[in-house]
Order: sequence, then C-alpha cells, then structure tokens
Amino acid sequence: MENSRATRREWIGLAVLTLPCLLLAMDLTVLYLAVPSLSADLNPSSAQLLWIVDAYGFMIAGSLITMGTLGDRIGRRRLLLIGGGAFAVASSLAAFSTSAEMLIATRGLLGVAGATLMPSTLALIRNMFHDPDQRSTAISLWVTSFTVGNAIGPLLGGFMLEHFWWGSVFLLGVPVMALLLALGPVLLPESRDPNAGRLDIASAALSLAAILAVIYGIKRTASEGFSSAAAAAIAGGLVIGFVFVHRQRRLRDPIIDLDLFRVPAFSTSVGTQLIVLIAIAGAYFFTVQYLQLVLGLPPLRAGLWLLPPTVAGMFGSMFAPVVARRVRPALVMSGGLVMAAVGFTMLTQIRGGAGLPVLISAFVILSIGVSATMTITTDLIVGVAPPERAGAASAISETSSELGLALGVAVMGSIGTAVYRRDMASAIPAEVPSAAADAARDTLGGALAVAARLPGQLGTDLMELARAAFSHALHTTAITGAIIVTVLAVIVVVTLRQIPARSSNG
Repeated sequence: MENSRATRREWIGLAVLTLPCLLLAMDLTVLYLAVPSLSADLNPSSAQLLWIVDAYGFMIAGSLITMGTLGDRIGRRRLLLIGGGAFAVASSLAAFSTSAEMLIATRGLLGVAGATLMPSTLALIRNMFHDPDQRSTAISLWVTSFTVGNAIGPLLGGFMLEHFWWGSVFLLGVPVMALLLALGPVLLPESRDPNAGRLDIASAALSLAAILAVIYGIKRTASEGFSSAAAAAIAGGLVIGFVFVHRQRRLRDPIIDLDLFRVPAFSTSVGTQLIVLIAIAGAYFFTVQYLQLVLGLPPLRAGLWLLPPTVAGMFGSMFAPVVARRVRPALVMSGGLVMAAVGFTMLTQIRGGAGLPVLISAFVILSIGVSATMTITTDLIVGVAPPERAGAASAISETSSELGLALGVAVMGSIGTAVYRRDMASAIPAEVPSAAADAARDTLGGALAVAARLPGQLGTDLMELARAAFSHALHTTAITGAIIVTVLAVIVVVTLRQIPARSSNG
C-alpha cells in the first residue's frame, strides 16, 4: 500500500543502507586529507592530481544512470551487494598503488563500483517507506549518513595518515563493506520493476561516453589551456549526449524516463543539486589544502577542525524536513542557498596564514545551508518518481550530485589553479632556479617543497608568496560560489513557488 507506514524492520534496514553512504563520504574526505602525502610519494603533476581526486566521481557520474536502471531490472538489493563486494576489492587495489597512473585507474574502478551503491540505497528507501512523512525522515537520515561519513572520515583518515602510509585510508572501506555483505541479505527486502524491459547496452555506452568526453575536454583545458583538441572533446561529448537523449525518446524501455524532466519539482531539484555541488566542491578542495599547506596543520588536527561543519550539516539535513512541513519547499531551499552564499562570502575574508576561526565559521554556515537544500531536493526527486522507476530516478539524482562534485573540482579547481599560477608567474624571485620555479608555479605543494630547499630568506619569501597566491585562489572560488548560489536561490523561488508545504497536502 502506498500510504502504509514502515515498521521496525524497515528502520533497521535503513541503518544498514547508511553503511555504504558512510563509506562513500569517508572515501572522498580521506582522499582530500591524503593529497599532500600521496603527492610527496607518487609525485603527480597538477593534472594527474586533479584526476586522482575526481576520476572516482567522474566514473560514478558516468555509470550511475546505467546502474540505477540495472537495479530496477535485476533487483536493487542484489546490485547493492554486488557493488559492495567490488568496492572492497577496488579499495584494496587503490591502497597499494605504486604510481599516479595506477591510482587514477583504481579510483576509476572504485567509481564504477560506487555507482551501484547510491541509487540502490535511495531506491530501496523509496520502496520501503511509503508514508510521505516517514519517507522524508528516512531521506534526511540518508543524507545525514553522508555528513556523518564526512565527520568520521577526517578523524579516521587523519589517524591513519599520522601512523601509516597514505594508502591505508582506502582500507577503511573494506570492513564497512564486509558488514554490508553480512547484514544486507538478512535485513533488506528485494525490490525491482516487475515490468522492466531489457537493459539497452548502446544507451549505457552513450551515457558514459558523453560524460567522459566532456570531462576530458575540461581536464585538458585545465592542464594545458584551451585548445582545438579540448574543444573537440567537449563538442563530441555534447553530440553524443544529444544522440543519447534522442535514443531515449525512441526506446520502449529507455534508461532515463525523460518525462520526469517535464515536472518542475524534478528538473529544478536535479539542476539545483548539480549547481550547488559544483560551487561547494571547489571551495572544499582548496580549503582542506589550506588547512594543511597554508596553516600547517597535521592531517589529524585538520580533520578535527572539520568536525564542526559536518555536525552543522547533520543539523541542517535533519531540521529541513521539519521546517518543510510548515513552509513551502521553495522557501526552505532558497533559504539554504542564501546561507550558503553568506558562507562563501565569509571565505573571502581569510588572509594569508591566519583566519582559522573565520574559515570554520564560514563552513558551518555553508554546511547547514547546503545540507538543508540537498535534503529537500532529494525528497522532491524521490517523491515525484513512481516506485517502479525509483532506481532510475535515484540514479539521475545521484548523477547530478556526483557530476556536480567532480565538475566542481575540475572547473572551480581549474579556476583557482589558474589564479594561483597567474599570481606566482609574476611573483617568483629571479634568484629561484628555472626548474624549481616551474615546480613552484604548478602547485602549492610543489612551491613549499622548493622553498624548503632554498637558502634562508629566499625560501621564506617563496613560501609566503605561494601561500598568498593560494589564498587568492581560495577567495576567487569562494566569490564565484557565492554568485552562483545567490542566482540559484532566485531561480528556485520562481520555479517552485506553487509547491505547497506538506501540511497543506493534508
């Protein structure tokens, strides 16, 4: 029954579904903390470093639509357990990577495995919780599990990085997935679309190719500047994407139900998730490095300082559904976006090697606003989709989120990197050797390594110049994020103003 209320078994099952969510959040945050140490060990270029960070997200984004639809066909629980086992294996391979290229490849494998997890968990929630209020609470707990993972990740990751090598952070996922594999078959119900047709392999290939081609073009532009090859890759990806959409309109059993995008609640929510996460991912990428490379905090202390924002995010995701019972979703979402804009603006006030209280306060405000917005958008997306298409709808939601995170690092990271390089190009003292100057212009980590080898005041001057340039890069990404979310807040109010508060629905 669509309106039947969940029992204790469903709530216990929800606790099991949070395990892969915890892991996926941990996997991203611990990698950010590991960037300095893996950079020292594997010596990746700036382009390789960006690939190490976001290859995981890009492969997730490229595979989610296929995996969500596959779960609708073969069973969401079955796909969840298969993906859990694959994720554990890929985590072990990543932990023992011996080169930047190997780590990029294993991160890609982790992304494919991770793509099986998120749409399966959200689709199972859609089919376990039919009462709208219970489902809203379950989704807020699901979102909160990511925030808890963000909180646990820096602590466990910081501890591992201070006592073991950087690869140990990937091994944290193995026992989590073992627990999922043990409890999942007992506590989770199986669900699938009983009328699902066959999976269209050509559509799956087209969706993956479209996303990866566009990403390749963006990455090449970030590392080498705009070129005809980068433009061709982006244009080719867009053409493939058009072919994919056209094919979906002709298929009897499409991978994506395009009619969902005709519903303003669905299309606006998906777009909001994408754009918000583009804005915040770049700021987070620079902030974590700022804590360690500019303020000089060791990984564990950096992780501890990230706890207040993650706890604030938990509050935002849990409080938003309560407010949405009395206040229109558009106002809750726009209020969260305005809070995010305030947080971004505060980040522009950080100067040089100071400003830790301002930075943490800014991210507390950011986390509350973004978590509240993401909870409401996810609830709207899941509520619009029919139960039999829950996997596909969930995959679209997660695709927008993962693509947003990955594009945030690529696009916003590229903007910040360009600012850093421009500042450093005109500031490096002439006494610095040419090869060392090139390394210092490439990344902040490279600049600090060069400064440590230079004599006396010359090394100190280079270190201060690099940190100032990096702070300027952080300011630029922050003000860009503030502008983006402010415009988005207006769009949300205009497009979703007709959706009533839940209490108005009786």
